[in-house]
Amino acid sequence: MSHALIVDDDSDTAEMLAELVASQGFTASTARTMRDARRQLATSAPDVVFLDLVLPDGKGTELFNDKAALADTEVVLITGHASLETSIEALRLGATDYLIKPVSPGQVQGILARVMRPGQLQAEISDLRVELDRSGRFGDMWGGSPSMKRVYEQVSRVAATAVTVLIQGESGTGKELVAQTIHSLSRRRSRPFLAINCGAISPHLMESEIFGHEKGSFTGANRQHLGFFERAHGGTLFLDEVTEMPPDLQVKLLRVLETGTFNRVGSTETQRADVRVLGATNRVPERAVVDGKLREDLLYRLNVFPIRLPPLRERREDIALLADHFLAEICKEEGKEKRLSKSAYERMNEYDWPGNVRELRNVVQRAYVMASGATISDEWLELQAGRSSAGNAESILSVRIGTTLADVERDLVFATLEHFEGHKERTAAALGVSLKTLYNRLKEYGGEGNQPPKERRAA
Repeated sequence: MSHALIVDDDSDTAEMLAELVASQGFTASTARTMRDARRQLATSAPDVVFLDLVLPDGKGTELFNDKAALADTEVVLITGHASLETSIEALRLGATDYLIKPVSPGQVQGILARVMRPGQLQAEISDLRVELDRSGRFGDMWGGSPSMKRVYEQVSRVAATAVTVLIQGESGTGKELVAQTIHSLSRRRSRPFLAINCGAISPHLMESEIFGHEKGSFTGANRQHLGFFERAHGGTLFLDEVTEMPPDLQVKLLRVLETGTFNRVGSTETQRADVRVLGATNRVPERAVVDGKLREDLLYRLNVFPIRLPPLRERREDIALLADHFLAEICKEEGKEKRLSKSAYERMNEYDWPGNVRELRNVVQRAYVMASGATISDEWLELQAGRSSAGNAESILSVRIGTTLADVERDLVFATLEHFEGHKERTAAALGVSLKTLYNRLKEYGGEGNQPPKERRAA
């Protein structure tokens, strides 16, 4: 039977936790001091330790100094208040989660349902590292370049914890795949993983989609609707393009991250969220704050553990590996084997891939369809003109000193759209945003027909 040790000098909290733990099928013991906790850890290795930060004879975090005692034990910190510093400290020390007093029974039950010895997770990660050395694959992610190995190391470190993560990278670099990998290596793996693209939902519907609504709360609300937070209960919620979320909704998201509670639209009843939030953006987060696209306090809450995904042009050694992987998948689906020629590999390596990994897969799939024989030559690779790494001179956007960042972004969007002769998919790929985000930006600027002032146009 699984065992829990509760280290807390507050007798009421310790007894309540012990009863709650026992009701979930665990055996439980309590310790009121650091000395007693060390004694019990020396005689048995509990599956989970609920550890108060403040004890009569020292700080609870001092237990982390004894690596051997907690080597295969999950630790949950107990604190009197939530703070960003608490999250960072919990991660740094190796805690998997933390509870805020007064402790919520629902949160404790969720933690106990996810208890998994650290050794089991480490064994899985070790297997993934062996596979990475053998084939260049880490779970569902591919690439053996140094920059991707750093991403894998970050994923390995943060997956087992409960802290929020902000994934930053250009469109098409695989941000959702990173989020899925974090979830699959976490203690929440048996619960839902839900993804929402904040740039693909109307701002008027986003609050209802995320937090849900009550019947009759607005015109057309014919029934109660459960939002993403409730549907992802116990699991992970991935918020892609989080900088596209309206500012008033960012305030409500911040409240969930700080208190773990929210309200459905049209309801005064508070709901509790047992959800881990992972965010992603294709913008530079600090620049998004300056541009007014992201609240600074929300950035601090989301960016507890940042992960930056490199664009494909910064890891060219992975291009052939990814192309072979995509081609193998396509061959399996279509039932006919084909291979890439040496000239095809050479041309792909010379290209800048503005659409990143997503564009590479689309190019390989189209080339597979177009090539009639068993060998795919470079003539079937449909690549954008002027995007070679050795490429031709491209259009330049001249900007006057003192121009606002919002105006610069607007001019860049229109100049890029003009450069690609109105082709929106190529424009979105070059700008590193999704097609939906491009349409939203054009709508925000007042329509596709509006052009920037002549003096700031591309030269």
